Amino acid sequence: MTMSPSVTNDVMPATTPVTNHLAIRTRSGDIRAIPAALKSEWIKLTTVRSTRVMLALNVMLGLLVSWAVGSFVKDEALTVSEGAFYWTVMVAIVVAVAGVLTFTSEVQHGTLAAALTAQPARWVFATAKVAIAIAFGLGMAVAGIAAGFVGALLGGLEIGDTGTMATSTMWAMLYTSLAAVLGVGVGMIVRQSAMAVSGLLVWIFLVEGLLDLFLPVRVSRFLPFLAGNRLIAIDFSDLDPEAWAVALSRTEGGLVFAGYALLAVSIGTVLLYRRDVN
Repeated sequence: MTMSPSVTNDVMPATTPVTNHLAIRTRSGDIRAIPAALKSEWIKLTTVRSTRVMLALNVMLGLLVSWAVGSFVKDEALTVSEGAFYWTVMVAIVVAVAGVLTFTSEVQHGTLAAALTAQPARWVFATAKVAIAIAFGLGMAVAGIAAGFVGALLGGLEIGDTGTMATSTMWAMLYTSLAAVLGVGVGMIVRQSAMAVSGLLVWIFLVEGLLDLFLPVRVSRFLPFLAGNRLIAIDFSDLDPEAWAVALSRTEGGLVFAGYALLAVSIGTVLLYRRDVN
């Protein structure tokens, strides 16, 4: 019996190539995501009630403090160009606290995981936090100085030499913006709101004061907020001769304070990468 040759199709059935549709992050893509991250952080800042409350208190207390200085400080020949900046010391502290809360509130309310899911590039997330904190610090400085200027006028101070007002304002804005950045760094390191805020305030109002008393002047001048205060247009001529001789200049104080802010944010960003988001 003759078997007819059969045709065998050993050809594999045609298949559609599988394409991997998983998104691959690139550095350029992360950079393009920065505007969206900034917008998100700006919305968070401008829609919470605490921002408006801090701004309103900043203006009211700036008016009150500078008015009180002009009305009741009679043993010094103060002018408006000096009195307008007295409140800036407190503005720097307020924005440092606000900087802390910009991060710790994410942890406290459980939104950090969602934020990092929406923006996986953690350096972009940290950059947006820092940028918005700087913007808030600048705005608070301008509002506080303007309120201080008006309050000093109402307190009866003479305007004096206003030629240095613009320069002093720029230095004050630098101080408050760096204070906000320092606050963000502290918040990223500590992560818990009450602990971070209370620790920051204890450092500013207690620890630095004690260290300033017991450390040599050449050492204490490098403490964070003592160095930062050098950026403000306040007369420090009442310092003892030794302290005055080694006091930091505005530029030196700014560099020291900026160094602390950069160090805090750098450590905080490293910890943001290493820690679990929860």
